[in-house]
Amino acid sequence: MKKLILLFPFLILFSTTGFAQGELDDQQKIFYRNEQSVGLLLNSTGWGLSLRYGKRINYLNKRLYEVDFSNIKHPKEIKTNPYNNRGFVFGKLNLFMNLRVGMGHQREVFKKIDRGGIAIRYFGSAGPSMGFYKPIYYEVLYSPSGFEYEIKIEKFSEAILHCPIYGRASFFKGFDEIKFVTGAYVKLGLNFEYSKLDRVIHALEVGVTFDAFTKKIPIMFSEDNKQFFFALFVSYRFGRIVDPKRQTIIPDMEELRDTF
Repeated sequence: MKKLILLFPFLILFSTTGFAQGELDDQQKIFYRNEQSVGLLLNSTGWGLSLRYGKRINYLNKRLYEVDFSNIKHPKEIKTNPYNNRGFVFGKLNLFMNLRVGMGHQREVFKKIDRGGIAIRYFGSAGPSMGFYKPIYYEVLYSPSGFEYEIKIEKFSEAILHCPIYGRASFFKGFDEIKFVTGAYVKLGLNFEYSKLDRVIHALEVGVTFDAFTKKIPIMFSEDNKQFFFALFVSYRFGRIVDPKRQTIIPDMEELRDTF
């Protein structure tokens, strides 16, 4: 996973360098460049979704407001199932999700010169987070008579440690047992924006995150559960530039078509 995260942005960047480098850019520029974007996250502890608003401070700097929603996995999770295709992680107690709400700063260090160029920025953000975890239920096989099996829906425990597990139970079972834990996060990264349209955002981001919670999160049936999580991430981000002078967030139809 970590090797994939490290290699993926470089492969994309190499492919984008061939996009019309040197092509003259005759688009009408927006001076007050606020941004609205959505990011699809892949990190060394899971996956997630990011919403961000960037407000212009000056020519090179923006203030960031963001909301991230992601899952966090234990490094020892291995999915398996010898009975059917409904894979499960043996010994997993809880599904853990994390909601981050933060502010940050972004600075452009290399400006896009031509229509096919790449703008490079660095950014950082921090803020509070709210983690929540729900128990995972399993379909456990019991054979009271030795000839016939019955399936019981149970959480993972020491009592079923050596029992055959047929599969995981419904994802929705256990939602009434959700527990919450507070925390905080810090995120640092680089943004490579390569869109050919001035009003549209297509970017790759790479960086690191650090999440800290007030207690250890019981993800696995193990003593090795953690309350601090460090992760590498790569993100594809898409969105558009918002000109506050125009007081509109509706793109032209041509821009909307070219966004994708």
